[in-house]
Amino acid sequence: MKRRSLPVAAALAASAALLLTACGGGDDTSSDNDKIAGAEQGSATPSATAESSAAPAEDKPDGVDLSLPKDMNLVFDWDKPKNKNEAAAMDDAANFFRAIYRGVDKRTTKDAAVAAYATDGGLKYAQTQIEAWIEGGWTATGTLRHYDVTTRSAENGTSVEVAFCADSSKFYGKEIKTSKVLTTDPSIEDFDYYKIIMVKYPTAESLWQASKVFVETKAAKCQ
Repeated sequence: MKRRSLPVAAALAASAALLLTACGGGDDTSSDNDKIAGAEQGSATPSATAESSAAPAEDKPDGVDLSLPKDMNLVFDWDKPKNKNEAAAMDDAANFFRAIYRGVDKRTTKDAAVAAYATDGGLKYAQTQIEAWIEGGWTATGTLRHYDVTTRSAENGTSVEVAFCADSSKFYGKEIKTSKVLTTDPSIEDFDYYKIIMVKYPTAESLWQASKVFVETKAAKCQ
């Protein structure tokens, strides 16, 4: 079977309240099944890492290594908005997902990239995703495409909602021990719709962190 992202890990009541406050609306509802497992996590302080110093400059925004294996291809097929904050938040929403799959590849939730681009509920989501891949004995391979992006800014200028579709029909789990690729036939389960609440890191000029993650699985509107 294909190893997919866990059904949404961050639709808490507080998250929904933040979505409504920061972005002016939303239909997301919370349920016990949507809650993140694990202890409360505080905000993480971004820090550059000394490892993989040979990574190309384009793989190290904010001084943090986001390089991935050649067979792990994350595509972000979207145009940047004109608003400077929304464009920066959208870039770092993409970096948030790169950080998750870098953690999957490195087999750790403590990679500097995760700390740099995630905080609060976003950090819990990233850790939960990475831990599930590690516990299953999988890494990832193939192409994960993100598209149909929209952005909305909060009035205070420190929060942006980045929403988009994801198609994992060509993105698979791969067993670490055997290198067997776990493929499945394409289906509605390959399509997810994300809403990420990105918040501006207070002491950095252009760094934004994922603070809340909402996911609609089996998203027909993304087909």
